[in-house]
Amino acid sequence: MSKQQNHVASLSLDKQLCFSLYSASNAMGRAYRPLLDKLDLTYLQYIVMMVLWEHDSVSVKSLGERVHLDSGTLTPLLKRLEAKGLVLRARSEQDERVRVISLTPQGVALREPAEAIPQAMLCQADLPLEELQALKAGCDRLLAKLMK
Repeated sequence: MSKQQNHVASLSLDKQLCFSLYSASNAMGRAYRPLLDKLDLTYLQYIVMMVLWEHDSVSVKSLGERVHLDSGTLTPLLKRLEAKGLVLRARSEQDERVRVISLTPQGVALREPAEAIPQAMLCQADLPLEELQALKAGCDRLLAKLMK
């Protein structure tokens, strides 16, 4: 293969990991949409709610670090969740500069119907659990390398 042919082959869309990840991510988002529509949540709102269901009260900074979102994306998302009555945004009692997010009773109650979503997604994926766990582990390793 000539250098020119090799260069063109390296730009083949079908050989790009980034395109496979992008396409899979888009398909995952489409699969989640009807499940999340029932809860009146977007996917990003859902991942924020998952962190809050796990911890109940967190600073905006630590929440952003946990879900890999900057404050420019996170702040409007949190305002929308607050407008829906799911979260409260308040100043920390220890440090006025720190914003703390906590669940309202309505936000806590939303957890129960949300608990069916992971199983529904497993059914849609229709792959062995071990394969899905290996895929997640690989994505986690890739993320760690790329975030260095």
